[in-house]
Amino acid sequence: MSSSLSKRKFDDYDDDFAANLNRPTRISTRMRKDQNTLPSSSSPRSTLSDPTRIQFFVRMLSNRTLVLMARSSDTIHSIHEKLQSSTGMPIMEQRLIYRGKQLQWEQTLHECGVENDAELHLVGRMRSTGHPQAWQLINEVVSVIFYLYKNNPPAPLTVIPAPRTVKTMLIDFLAMIPRTDADQAYEHLKIFTTSSAPQALVMLYMSSYQANRDAADDAIRQFVSSSKTVVPKHTHDKCVHIFLEFCDLLRKAAGTNDPLYGFCRTSLGTMVECTEVWERKGLLGLHDIFPFVRELAAKLAHDLVLSTESTSFVGPSLSDVRDFSAFLVPVRNEIKGNVAFSVPIEVPLSEELSSLPLCYAEEITYLYGVFDNLLNKLDKCLAKIEEHMDLVMKQDGETLFFGWCQYLAIFKELNNISKLYIGCKEMFWETMKRRKSALCYLIVRYAKRGDDYKWITECKEVTNFEARRHLAMMTLPEVKDEYEDVHEMLIDRSNLLAESFMYIARTDSEALRAGLFMEFKNEEATGPGVLREWFFLVCQAIFNPQNALFVACPNDRRRFFPNPVSKVDPLHLEYFNFAGRVIALAVMHKVQIGIVLDRVFVLQLAGHSISLEDIRDADPYLYNSCKQILEMDPEAVNQDALGLTFVHEIEELGTRKVVELCAGGKNMVVNSTNRKWYVDSLVQHRFVKAVGEQVNHFAQGFADIMSSNRLQRSFFQFLDPEDLDCMLHGSESAISVDDWKAHTEYHGYKETDSQISWFWKTVECMSTEQKKVLLFFWTSIKYLPIEGFGGLASRLYIYKTSESFDRLPSSHTCFHRLCFPAYPSLSVMSDRLNIITQEHIGCSFGTW
Repeated sequence: MSSSLSKRKFDDYDDDFAANLNRPTRISTRMRKDQNTLPSSSSPRSTLSDPTRIQFFVRMLSNRTLVLMARSSDTIHSIHEKLQSSTGMPIMEQRLIYRGKQLQWEQTLHECGVENDAELHLVGRMRSTGHPQAWQLINEVVSVIFYLYKNNPPAPLTVIPAPRTVKTMLIDFLAMIPRTDADQAYEHLKIFTTSSAPQALVMLYMSSYQANRDAADDAIRQFVSSSKTVVPKHTHDKCVHIFLEFCDLLRKAAGTNDPLYGFCRTSLGTMVECTEVWERKGLLGLHDIFPFVRELAAKLAHDLVLSTESTSFVGPSLSDVRDFSAFLVPVRNEIKGNVAFSVPIEVPLSEELSSLPLCYAEEITYLYGVFDNLLNKLDKCLAKIEEHMDLVMKQDGETLFFGWCQYLAIFKELNNISKLYIGCKEMFWETMKRRKSALCYLIVRYAKRGDDYKWITECKEVTNFEARRHLAMMTLPEVKDEYEDVHEMLIDRSNLLAESFMYIARTDSEALRAGLFMEFKNEEATGPGVLREWFFLVCQAIFNPQNALFVACPNDRRRFFPNPVSKVDPLHLEYFNFAGRVIALAVMHKVQIGIVLDRVFVLQLAGHSISLEDIRDADPYLYNSCKQILEMDPEAVNQDALGLTFVHEIEELGTRKVVELCAGGKNMVVNSTNRKWYVDSLVQHRFVKAVGEQVNHFAQGFADIMSSNRLQRSFFQFLDPEDLDCMLHGSESAISVDDWKAHTEYHGYKETDSQISWFWKTVECMSTEQKKVLLFFWTSIKYLPIEGFGGLASRLYIYKTSESFDRLPSSHTCFHRLCFPAYPSLSVMSDRLNIITQEHIGCSFGTW
């Protein structure tokens, strides 16, 4: 025999041995050729009379080999005893390794897969590791597991003290992991896998005894969960291999529908989602991760088919979609980082690319098929939503369609995949446009706070106003109904702006997100109605041109953008931050304030660039002048007909000032070649550079309410500038009395009563402004939502009171209640209503 058994192919050796069972002398001759082989007390010839006996070799650290004979049913513990008698090494210091795994005392040779001519390695238990306590503890864990597995139900446990369980022992094992030394932490984790602990735990999980199954389930979940929190972050990549081993073992033993497998798969997904997957760096590779993508893609496709065929509308599960998303992150990164490919990739792959080593041609082609398959199935799902649109809009159909809630998350992943392949991005968005109504329904119904929907902004044509507004609102905190933690304000009307500034600008933003409680000094009214009134009044003050913070557009006095000379007020930047907070809070509380932000302002808040066409409303004079410059005959421009250089003349604090638009601008004449550059520079200076600080402070104030600058930009990116007009100003349509009637209920009156008839006749005869004042008096709302009265938080109510006829109507704005006595005639009714619709009376006349 060769002097190195580990170099020999043992499969070939087993074949030789099986073919020569009747020729033991040949085997003995082979063994004599190995001068380092120690004879054992057993003879190879004994295998002839007992076929259950096997011969195997034990390689020691000294490179000497011991030949042993034993029965397949002998335990590893008995082999350790034989080794002790032959080598003198105490049993507690021995470790037997076979195929990279430590053999446990309770196992038999057959259970360990030890066959004829197998080679085992004997190493010292305590002396061969830097973590003797960890080795001892994990060996105890495995011993207990084998004891439990072989005793169903188990006899009284004597292997370990009764209070300690497999779960608590694993917790103690994790607690031993070094926190600062990554290499030592890795060696510690390696003990867990080398000791065959994962295999033992899964074996116990597959036990026929339920108590064992529960104990293993609890222990595996505890180990996996604790690994993510106890193990230092810099060694998380080492945990990935353990999680992967659990997944492989459970997939084979219990199947992919097993709940514990699903738990381990999800845990692995959360790890690899943030772990660099790169084979040459020794971590996981694409070939390790991609089987999960295959598995989950098939599961999602199956569930999507069921959601179109089943009457219960069951759809993909949240865990499957989340796992699919997690495993796709390293897959996409690996494909994009592969030097063989230039993204986007053309499929089918060329023969040259397919033959390159490590180019993942099979996975790339398969992922393309996943995209195409899932997109087609989701297209059918959206078609089904459109077929049942009337039903899903009904209240009683809400619970019937809960399976649709994961569609948006799958669309997000398909959009990510589409960017990897030529033509797929166009295919994806064409499908979205074709199913726009169903997609918008899904957004409004299922888009939740905290999820990422920014991918939808890549093609806003697939959304309508309702969907875009919903996505924007999801970036803001939700208004709470409780009044325990709200920020309380007591404000004097005569000093409204200054006191409001102190309450909002000087308060920690965290307190503002919880909600607001508003009172005016010396007034009894409180509640949401008073808060709506405060929003309206304080916004009117902020955007009042006399305060020099904002400038109104010449052709539309409702539109405002920052004033370039706002620094006349030393606190102007703090007031812009305050203004940003107030506007964010108004949107958050869904209050229409009758004011809109001009397009140039909104685009900057969204992080977009400004062009000449965007300034049309903000500065019509400059817009027209620039258009004339661009449209003039080139020859006339080159003859210096314009007489312009690259400078901009502005008025600041009563003095004229000349600013160069570029270095040396005073000496640079505008001609036909550079005139576009001149116009662009002029627009950028006037509407970007001149107000940059103001815009930034407003944006920061807006972001304070969201807790994130990223969310602030996302809010404006979800919307078109016209959408924000609708959200801030409200409906542009005249107030419809019929719509008003349709959303009003009566208490004490009947719709047929004379007083109700007189009331609506009087309202129909009012001017537009009188109707707004009456609505404000009734609800503290002067501008209706874009949907009209149907967009209000509640219906309106008219209450009958027992007061005398000379009393004016009163209101409870929080509850949208208007109260008045049974006036005796139409003239009396009209007189009372005309009094309260006078601007100075109608505002702030409600009680609560």
